[in-house]
Amino acid sequence: MTNTAPVSARRDLPEAPLLVAAHGGTPSRIPVWFMRQAGRSLPEYRRVREGVAMLDACMTPELVCEITAQPVRRHKVDAAILFSDIVVPLKAAGVDLDIVPGTGPVVASPVRSARDVAALPELEPTQVAPVAEAIGLLLGELGDTPLIGFAGAPFTLASYLIEGGPSRNHERTKALMHSDPETWHALLGRLSDVALGFLRVQIEAGVDAVQLFDSWSGALSERDYREFVLPHSTRVLTGLADAGVPRIHFGVGTGELLGAMRQAGADVVGVDWRIPLDTAVRRLRQAVPDGPAPVVQGNLDPALLFAEGPALEREVNRIVAEGRAAGGHIFNLGHGVLPDTDPDVITRVTELVHGLQPGAE
Repeated sequence: MTNTAPVSARRDLPEAPLLVAAHGGTPSRIPVWFMRQAGRSLPEYRRVREGVAMLDACMTPELVCEITAQPVRRHKVDAAILFSDIVVPLKAAGVDLDIVPGTGPVVASPVRSARDVAALPELEPTQVAPVAEAIGLLLGELGDTPLIGFAGAPFTLASYLIEGGPSRNHERTKALMHSDPETWHALLGRLSDVALGFLRVQIEAGVDAVQLFDSWSGALSERDYREFVLPHSTRVLTGLADAGVPRIHFGVGTGELLGAMRQAGADVVGVDWRIPLDTAVRRLRQAVPDGPAPVVQGNLDPALLFAEGPALEREVNRIVAEGRAAGGHIFNLGHGVLPDTDPDVITRVTELVHGLQPGAE
């Protein structure tokens, strides 16, 4: 793929709260959306997905459009996130994998040698054309609600490929990283191409922001992250610097990595629930002391959506107050909506956040 900047078909949404906050401005209201907001918590999602395999659904434009728009209609959130999966570009390129219900992505032939890396297929834009088509449908469906595209970060994709599926300890991944760094960097270079190419397709199709998910990077020490992961995430994020869209970077358990994640080129850093937002902001400021005030996204514990009303309201207010330390705050969860979450609670949290005053301390 070429390195030219994407030419986007996206809408002009200068007043959209999410985009104003992402750029460090003061929005008309605190923007809120929820990771995994389009999914198993919604009965309308379960109805339209019935009998359709996950990866098939992700490559069916009309279905992607419908599922992506469902939480915007129901909850009145400030952004839609494209219904997809981080392994979609790998599958589209020709990697033999599937998403097994109850397990997650499973790779038929794990990648554990230089020969395996060399055999990985490259992603061509035409292979993810259905995703671009779905985005085109969504531009007409969402009105003035921004659409967030996303991709899996190189490390998290590598972990699935090396382990053959989800892993608790990432032992094969870490072993390859340290014992054969040349092969490791070759693999992450290939996966950087995949992530960057997939995001470019989405930007050209019209998404208004992008999020790079590094779900498993919290398993690493900061030293290992900086040596083995940061150069590749930087390549993806800086490769989109001239695309004109906010770049969000998120990982789970990454409190010790936040500074490095911002240095990778993120405009917005997602924060999970393990660290207060104001503490995260201090770390982000220290990482780029001469840069603009950091913008954060997060960070309600998804489990607290099961709490009683007063307890949940107290936590929402705390997080919003802590977020005032940042240059901008996008309210979200610290990870994804859990499958058994009551959708009405998500709607109530959205309304609660919208009723609070945006702005700095």
